[in-house]
Amino acid sequence: MLMRSIKPFIFDEKTEIFVPGDKEATIYFSVAQFLSFAKKAIEKKGSFFVALFGGSTPKPIYELLSTHEDSRKIDWSKVHVFWSDERSKAPTDPESNYHMAIHHGIQKLPIPEENIHRMHAEEKIDQNAFEYEKTIKRVLKDQPFDLVMLGIGEDGHTASLFPKTEALGLNDRLVAANFVPQKDTWRMTMTYPCINSASNIVIYVLGVDKKEIMHKVFAEPASKDKLPCQLIGTAKNKAYWITDIAAAELIYPLLLTKPKGPELL
Repeated sequence: MLMRSIKPFIFDEKTEIFVPGDKEATIYFSVAQFLSFAKKAIEKKGSFFVALFGGSTPKPIYELLSTHEDSRKIDWSKVHVFWSDERSKAPTDPESNYHMAIHHGIQKLPIPEENIHRMHAEEKIDQNAFEYEKTIKRVLKDQPFDLVMLGIGEDGHTASLFPKTEALGLNDRLVAANFVPQKDTWRMTMTYPCINSASNIVIYVLGVDKKEIMHKVFAEPASKDKLPCQLIGTAKNKAYWITDIAAAELIYPLLLTKPKGPELL
């Protein structure tokens, strides 16, 4: 798969934004980037550690990833799959992030079963959050994730870091059980320290329904309690936003004042 030469807009020291085109072009770019990250990580250190995300946005990404001919060039036995967050649902429930990813393409990839690490958030969520953190430390050892995949909600949440929830303030945990009053439910989520230590952090945004929240994210002052996704990325480990034209509509005036940087890949 050939990576299109697309230069990101440099929004600030920790944020770069790619606008590859319409939805189809953006999905294509996202998959090409994923495969490039995987290929480079495996060549460099013999493994690729990725955290997947849920919701509706990644479905076409996983579907294309599992069917594109260039996926056959990846040694999937060297890939370890984790999740950036999970709902308190059984793995057989269609609302489970694990279920969605598996059934929209991940199961078609020849990843060893022991390399697929799902979050057990349907019961004993506090205990299982600690266990998931142990799994990350055991499998990755002292390495960071090669790629953490994220989306954003219309309230500005990412992973299951929702506005005004306790997990936003956790600096000594990689994974936590987080009660979300807005939804009256528990979620398991990676924390800021876990996400922001990743070698590559990518936030994917598709569709006109996301244009309002995109404008808020990039036009308003950063506030983790109000818009948690604004705290993703650091000067050392940048957050790469990949958005289609429809979702980026309202931020174009902001982007036109920003310089374009070198190609990521």
